Amino acid sequence: MAAWLAHHPFAVDAQLDRTTVLTFAAPITELQKLIPPCLSLDTLDNTWGFVAAALVQTQQLRPHGLPAWLGSSFFLIGYRVFVRYTTPAGKRLRGLYILRSETDKAAMQLLGNLFTSYHYHTIDVRQVVDDSCLMVESKRASLVIQLETAPEDAVLLPSGSPFTSWQQARRFAGPLPFTFSFQPRQQQVVIVEGVREAWHPQPLRVLQAQVGFLNQLNLPGLRLASAFTMTNIPYHWKKGRTEPWLTAENPPRVS
Repeated sequence: MAAWLAHHPFAVDAQLDRTTVLTFAAPITELQKLIPPCLSLDTLDNTWGFVAAALVQTQQLRPHGLPAWLGSSFFLIGYRVFVRYTTPAGKRLRGLYILRSETDKAAMQLLGNLFTSYHYHTIDVRQVVDDSCLMVESKRASLVIQLETAPEDAVLLPSGSPFTSWQQARRFAGPLPFTFSFQPRQQQVVIVEGVREAWHPQPLRVLQAQVGFLNQLNLPGLRLASAFTMTNIPYHWKKGRTEPWLTAENPPRVS
């Protein structure tokens, strides 16, 4: 199969009905092991890096230009590290590196793995949502998350969080402008730019956060840092683009 298909070869539109992000902090020496050499961690105080579990109720995902009724709707859990990338021109970009994606639709696993390098897997998902609570469970993913809404001034940051305020924590809530993947055989970086309208992440009180995939990573010092939710975000992803990763061992070609 042509490798270029996994480079996000066309633009995509969707409506993100609800996006809930649990961000975890870990020592940078531990998280650095999870990302490719072309990326660096986006850090706090040069001490903490961040990995998030994003729970997204996605509606009408479709190639740009198609009517919404042709889109696919599904639940997505994405595990991603907050990173930075420096382009060959010296521009610094801030974004996400996807470790794993989980969805409740087998068709999304198939298409996601065909057109991206985001490592899709199919899982079971059970949700309970009301005005004050959100619960998401998956037996296959060993995931149990229970969250509670409250006014921001009534919600405390999780115990042990390295953040000093919700304002600081919002910087690591996402969604971020760029998503990166790395093709080691071609020594190139795939960059997908996301475009969204204004969003207003609201802090959540975490009652339970069992996340099987993060437990499997066995990261020493991992701790819950924040939790936010946001609703009704129209989102557009541009067609992916590739750039060579230039190093001393892989210098630019001179024609």
